[in-house]
Parts: sequence; structure tokens; C-alpha cells
Amino acid sequence: MTPATPLNRAELARRTGADETAAPVRIVHLGLGAFHRAHQAWYTDAVDENREWGIAAYTGRSPQAAEEIAAQDGLYNLVVRAVNGDSASVIRSISRAVDGGDLDDLVSTIAAAPTAIITLTITEAGYRLTADGQPDESDEQVRSDLAWLDANLGGDKLDLTDGPGSTLVRLLVGLEARRRANAGPIAVVSCDNMPSNGDFIRSGLLALAEHATPELRAYLAEQVSFVSTSIDRITPKTVQDDIDTVAELTGWADRSPVVTEPFSDWVLSGEFPAGRPRWEDAGARFVDDIEPFETRKLWLLNGAHTLLAYAGAARGHATVAEAIADPVCRGWVQEFWDEAVAHLPAEGLDLDTYRAALLDRFDNGRIQHKLAQIGMDGVTKLRVRIAPILLAERAAGREGEGAARALAAWVQAVRAGNVPADRADEKVKAAASEAGASDASIVPLLAVVDPTLAADAGAVAAVEARLADFA
Repeated sequence: MTPATPLNRAELARRTGADETAAPVRIVHLGLGAFHRAHQAWYTDAVDENREWGIAAYTGRSPQAAEEIAAQDGLYNLVVRAVNGDSASVIRSISRAVDGGDLDDLVSTIAAAPTAIITLTITEAGYRLTADGQPDESDEQVRSDLAWLDANLGGDKLDLTDGPGSTLVRLLVGLEARRRANAGPIAVVSCDNMPSNGDFIRSGLLALAEHATPELRAYLAEQVSFVSTSIDRITPKTVQDDIDTVAELTGWADRSPVVTEPFSDWVLSGEFPAGRPRWEDAGARFVDDIEPFETRKLWLLNGAHTLLAYAGAARGHATVAEAIADPVCRGWVQEFWDEAVAHLPAEGLDLDTYRAALLDRFDNGRIQHKLAQIGMDGVTKLRVRIAPILLAERAAGREGEGAARALAAWVQAVRAGNVPADRADEKVKAAASEAGASDASIVPLLAVVDPTLAADAGAVAAVEARLADFA
């Protein structure tokens, strides 16, 4: 077998005969990971024929992705894994891949006049905000960063020595540098699974800016647009077999390919005052009211994933495809969906078709979507994907057994010590200790997810009843 060729822009240009110079950076992305590369970077690559919209993508907690992709000049293969086979293409939209710890680079790029858009995929927990969009001051990093803002953002010069560590505070510092540079307006686009994510991040940044200057708060209010989005494309973690598949399919030695499903969806609502790519040419939709679309996706896709992450794992399954093939889990998902759709608009969402498409996607066993990956940061996910449905069912006079089961599966996993990593781990451990033995009250654990839920005796009883499903 012929050895695979290392992937870089010079080799790509040699193969294609085209100019493969990286596009100028006009988009900053925070949270360089597989989903961003399968979704926003793919959409941008698909429509940017004139190579005008390069992305500078910054990693989160680990520099590894930046190091791997930078070694390939920002290039990587996207493998679309359908039931009947794989196809691969080189994505070229990332012009620079940067270690997120390089605060000087991030701030200067946000402050650069050509930068028009900042997108984020930092996961729900990465915002470090409370449910009402305020800085979570129980978080040690947030407290440290607030103190840094108080000490550093009032002077004439931005001193980034020992700068902040949380993503939103780093973003705020970049926006302050942009304000000082008089670089003009910009759009901030959250691409994480949260309801009204544009309003959520706006609230958080304005609250953080209370520790800065009136000028920065005015800039946020007047020149920064916050765009809400609903995003959808199942993208599992890359494994060595995927790297080998790319070498066989393409002849490229790609250290960091991404595998995804054929389906993709992106709905956006908001203004782009400094321009944007024509993402609609690749299927993105721009709407005035995004709430029905984001709630449909958050409850039906993400909610079912969260249910399976704990209930499926409790029945011995490791992936979504394995769990949904289990008739018991499939029935639990359908029951949960029945509850969710009772609280969604009947018009315009084509809910029956959407549900059928989700089952087809879940059934795609060639996409190895690990339940352990989905189950990470469960507290935040349960809070926005499951708790609202149980509370809505209770308000309608019903028990909400499907939603209660998802919470019961998580409670059982906590008691068994089988929950994946969670940034709320200390709170969960404290609540579990307060609850005591396995037959004790589950109220402290539910309170970590949603205090309103924990205060509803009927909701607590519904969750307790479903614990029997996992005994």
C-alpha cells in the first residue's frame, strides 16, 4: 500500500492545481473541536468560493486540536458516514488554529478591523453562567476573573499578564480591545445547545461588563449583535479507525479528521452588522423567531440523547445506536417525545417527520456516538433538556413519566458513581452526601438540576417512581 501523504496546503495545491492560500481571517471561533469543524467550518467552506471568510479557531481546555490542525495548515478531512458508505472531503475554511491559552493572539484578532463574527461552541457548562444568565460566582474561576476585571479593565492599557481563564471573560477583554481600536461593530454567535442562546450570552457579557467601564457596556449595547442559533449535526469523537479510513479513502495522512452524519441543520436569528458568508447557500435558514426551532431540537434530539445517555447506559449500552435498538429504550424515547411535543407549536415544525428522521439518524450504527460522551456535564443538560418538560407536564396535570425517567436514570447513575465528568461535580457530590443512603430523599440532587423541580412534591414523586426502572 502506498504511504499516505501528509496533509498541508502545498500538497493540496499540487493535487488540485488550485491556489490553496488560506483565506484572510474574518471569523473568530472559540471552542475548536469536532462539532465546529463538522458544522460552522463546513458551512463556511461550502459557500466561500472566493476565499474571503477565513476562520481563526481557538481551542478550549486543551491545545491538542490546535497543534494537530496547525501542523496541517488548518486543513482536515470531513468524513460523512452514511448507512451505505463513507465520503471524505478536505475542509479549508480554518486559516489559523490557535491554542486558546494564547490570550494575546485572541484579543488582537478580535480587535482587528476585518473580524466580523465571533462564533462559540464551548458547551453549555463552558459559559459558567447561572440559569438566568448571570456569572456563576460559586465557580472559583469566575470569582478570580471578576477580580481580574475589577483590577485591570479601567486603565489606559490592557495588561494581559496572568489574564482571565474563563471563555466569556476572555471574549469580553477582546471586545474591549476592539472598542479601544475603534474597529467597528461585530456579531457574536453562540452555537451551543441552550434556549435563546444569543440573549443568554448577551446577558452574561453585560453582567460581566459591570466590572469594567461604562464605555464597554455602551459598546456591547450599541455595536455588538447577539445572534441566536439552533444547530444540529451528530459528530462523535474521532478514533484511530477514522484516521485509517481517511488514509484509505483519500491517500491523506490526516492526524485530525472529523466524522459526521449526512444530516445537518443551522437556523439563525439576528443581525450581522459587519457582514457574513452566504451560509444559506449551503442550507442554513435565517428566521425572525428561532424559539420553536431551537426548542424542537433541544427537547427532541438533545433531550432523547440525554435520556439514552443514562437510561441506555443503565441497560448496558455504549452508543446511541445500541440503545435505540433496544425496544425498551426505544419505547422510553417515544414516550418522552410524546410529552415534549405536547408543549411545542403544532404549526410549522412538521413534528412527525422530524421524529421519524431522528429515529433514522439514531439507527445509523455506523455513527459511533458514545453515551459516555453525551452524558458529560449532565447537570446543565438536564436543566435545559429535561426539567422544562417535566415541569410543563406537571402544570398540565400529568405525571411526566418520560421526563421523570431521564432524571431517575441520572440519579441512579450518581448513586452508583457511574456519571461521566461534570463541571458541577462538587455540587453533585455534596447533594448526594446530603441525600445520604440510596433510599433517602432525592430532593437535594434534583435541586442541583432545578430548584423549582425539587420544590414540586409531585415531580419528586414522579422521579422516585421511575427509579424502579433501574433497580
